Amino acid sequence: MVDVSLEAKQAVKVHKALGEPTRYKILEMLIKESNLCPAELENRLNSVALSTLSHHLKQLTDCGLLDSEKKGTFIHFSINWETVKKYVPYLIQ
Repeated sequence: MVDVSLEAKQAVKVHKALGEPTRYKILEMLIKESNLCPAELENRLNSVALSTLSHHLKQLTDCGLLDSEKKGTFIHFSINWETVKKYVPYLIQ
């Protein structure tokens, strides 16, 4: 059995999450404009249902690329810059 470091496991989770084109696009959108709620993202993604979008946001949050903050009845998502700089710096060049 291969001993894989926690950092390597995190890198795999990040790149696996970004292997889905919609999640990649969500990350690009949030890099340009932070603190968006799912409804705002849904409007900009046109063909993605809110339930599917919620799944994508969960995947991006679980791997550490996004942070979420509840404001009233809405949850706003923003980039976790530390994770992006460490694992996908090419997105912010």
